[in-house]
Amino acid sequence: MATSSPTDNIRNQFKQDVNMSAAELEKWLQTEESKSVGLDSGDGSSVGHHSGERIIEILHKKAADLTDDDEQHMHKVHSYVSRHSAQGPHHQEDVPTSRWRYSLMNWGHDPLKKG
Repeated sequence: MATSSPTDNIRNQFKQDVNMSAAELEKWLQTEESKSVGLDSGDGSSVGHHSGERIIEILHKKAADLTDDDEQHMHKVHSYVSRHSAQGPHHQEDVPTSRWRYSLMNWGHDPLKKG
């Protein structure tokens, strides 16, 4: 039985975490809601917003073209989504318009999206 490599593992985790398509993420990043959340990266845009732009680039690449830097960012995305997903709002009815959801969406993960 073949074992999966760390590279395979992070790519699989990234595919599970990022449940928005490149087109969905690109459209989302243009909204005021997207721009309203996250830690300022120092240039007026949030760290998550920059991450979303990077995720779009990664999603457009073929697996064979992914670099070590891409894989490092994929790991960063997985870490963020895992950590942030565990910190959801106390009331489920707050989720659709929560800063929590908006922040996750900047990282390519919509917690309301099924499948």
